[in-house]
Amino acid sequence: MFENKEGQPVPNVTFRTRQNNAWVDVTTDDVFKGKTVIVFSLPGAFTPTCSSTHVPRYNQLADTFKQHGVDEIVCMSVNDTFVMNEWKVDQKADKITFIPDGNGDFTDGMGLLVDKQDLGFGKRSWRYSMLVKDGVVAKMFIEPNKPGDPFEVSDADTMLAYVAPQATAPADVVVFTRPGCPFCAKAKGLLHDAGVDFDELVLNQDYTNRSLRAVAGVDMVPQVFINGALIGGSDKLEAWLSAR
Repeated sequence: MFENKEGQPVPNVTFRTRQNNAWVDVTTDDVFKGKTVIVFSLPGAFTPTCSSTHVPRYNQLADTFKQHGVDEIVCMSVNDTFVMNEWKVDQKADKITFIPDGNGDFTDGMGLLVDKQDLGFGKRSWRYSMLVKDGVVAKMFIEPNKPGDPFEVSDADTMLAYVAPQATAPADVVVFTRPGCPFCAKAKGLLHDAGVDFDELVLNQDYTNRSLRAVAGVDMVPQVFINGALIGGSDKLEAWLSAR
């Protein structure tokens, strides 16, 4: 079993980062001192679970975490700064700070540097998350020590349930639109005014009218889905928002 470091200070490490085409040393004091920080660490940038689930969900819940006293969310991996910078861009994860633990010093100090030579990865981080308050680990969620890459407890929703048990996660919203559609513009404006984040799918760019018929049963836009349920067009969205 991996050691739980709750109640202990984080390792004293200097991270070599690249910012605005210049080398910038970032210390653990820079990251943690006087702040409440969530760290989630994972085996590698651009890897499947990390890219499809781990990073996106923390980014989606970032504002909710900050409403409940979290100052910063850090994604850490044993990768160099160039890889981490490009991964952040690829993920569109602008609400997360990506920290490169290139030599694995921080991860080793946490007792979570593991051998993944069978995958050609060398030494990497075991998957975990933690809440750090003023440089001291307040809570850790370490994935169980079993074969593969378990992803059971270090996710963003588990951390949110610990940080703010009564908090409600933001709704998952997607809007099917087409260029030049005034009703689409109205629907997006309503969501913006209500402070609701959403994904936009654009006709003939992200989907076809056949796809829309398949999921919504119509081929008119906009079509708004919230938490898996079809709300409909802009008027129905307006009614839904008014009834919240």
